[in-house]
Amino acid sequence: MLTHSTRRWLAGLGVAGAFVAASASPALAEPAAEFYMFFENVTVAPGSAGVVRGATVLGSEPAVLNEVTVRYDYRSLAGKVTLAGDTGNDCSADGDAVLVCIEHSPLVVDEEFGGFPSRVVIAPTDKAAAGDTGELKISLRAGGKEVADSTSQIRIAEGVDLAAGPNVEVKAAPGGSFKAPFSVQNVGTTTVDGVVAIFDPDYGIRSKERFDNCFYVEDYLLACEFDEKIPAGEGRTATFNYELAKDTYAPGSQESNVRWVVPGDLDALNSARREAGVAAARQGTGKTLELAPMPGKRNARALQTDVDPSNNWGAVNVQVTGKNGADLEAIGAALSGKKGAVVTAPLGFRNNGPATLDHFRSGSDVTYVDVTVPKGTTAVEVPFECAPRTGNDAEWEEAGTPGAAAYRCYPGPFAPAGEELTGEFKFRIDKVIANATGTVKVNVPCECEGGFYEDLKPANDTAKILVNAASGQGGGEDDGGALPITGQSTGLIAGIGALLLAAGVGGYLVAKRRRTRFVA
Repeated sequence: MLTHSTRRWLAGLGVAGAFVAASASPALAEPAAEFYMFFENVTVAPGSAGVVRGATVLGSEPAVLNEVTVRYDYRSLAGKVTLAGDTGNDCSADGDAVLVCIEHSPLVVDEEFGGFPSRVVIAPTDKAAAGDTGELKISLRAGGKEVADSTSQIRIAEGVDLAAGPNVEVKAAPGGSFKAPFSVQNVGTTTVDGVVAIFDPDYGIRSKERFDNCFYVEDYLLACEFDEKIPAGEGRTATFNYELAKDTYAPGSQESNVRWVVPGDLDALNSARREAGVAAARQGTGKTLELAPMPGKRNARALQTDVDPSNNWGAVNVQVTGKNGADLEAIGAALSGKKGAVVTAPLGFRNNGPATLDHFRSGSDVTYVDVTVPKGTTAVEVPFECAPRTGNDAEWEEAGTPGAAAYRCYPGPFAPAGEELTGEFKFRIDKVIANATGTVKVNVPCECEGGFYEDLKPANDTAKILVNAASGQGGGEDDGGALPITGQSTGLIAGIGALLLAAGVGGYLVAKRRRTRFVA
């Protein structure tokens, strides 16, 4: 069951498109799961070089697909557009207006992000005219079998060119307020008929306003629609009032990017939301936010598309001042059982706050956790985020493999204050030993990105895993057995930024974690 926080982020994905699918254990050969494919609607301008786009393959289980081919059928626009493989891809025509691309490496369908086949170039011909539209039918085969298909639209529309203004640099303390003026310019030769600003705020950036032409999920601003026309050579700006969440880590940084698009391109971004049935964010009920003119030259809306979306991005970068740290406390367990019994232990850590750790922007893990298996036991099931470890060296390619004596765990990029993140281990008792002991250590050193080395209370970074403890002994904080998994499923929270910053904003997999996943 999705929690309140999870629904918030799923609704937010509705502004830009999302696809929801279940997940389970890894499949390393022929797929045993159901697979889904998403390819966003595409709009191209006559006379342009076209756009590069790619499909996203999602699955009910993570998997590795072999002997993959992708077939693109665009016969409904034959003579109006062409499809070709992007640089370095093995794609060739298969008859009139059909392209087939061969994947020479296995296609990995990741549990969180899905899999990404070779990208293609969609370009208009000299016969394409604004208003032309047709279907792009895509099918994916693996091992000689069709495993997924998708149908998208290709549209021809008038070309315009937006460019975001300069980035905004501000300072604020946790709980403090700041203003951010975002600007956009029409650097093309055609009047732009309306614009949309799409935002991807970090965890700590909250909106104080509720404009009726903007969309929100709880305190997060996600998009604003503006009807104003922007003549060629002119610019517009809008100023927003923000505040930082009280549990923002300090000193540090927070960021919100803005992407300016025309309404026709927003239709493409929303197509995934409609397919997935994900609810849209809530529209504000306050006054209307209007764009103000910037210095410079001064019916029915026709469909338009941006011919150069690479310059559409702006950002507010917040330097978070003050001190607001976090205490990560290791969680162990006290277990008991007879020889041959399999006992379960959720192991990990609790963020005692006061600050939330948010690494979504970088994608790195908030910390690293080492687990040593208790003597006399064998780890028969481990979380997929945990890899066998020898000393300080983890064998990540063997992640999720049981039977090792020690593991390094990678719990993910988000640890909210006041919540636990644990992964479920199962140990078989091979020999009954009183006070058989293993350990859980959080904030361990790692020669890799991320990690946390400014803990407020290092003394609680280690906890015991006790099996068949003698009277008076205990593991972690509870002598009564395995600790429960509590709190909201923050492992499900997918950074909106990851979705929006992807080229073309393809579909994003939000996975339901198994109990062997690190969850909160």
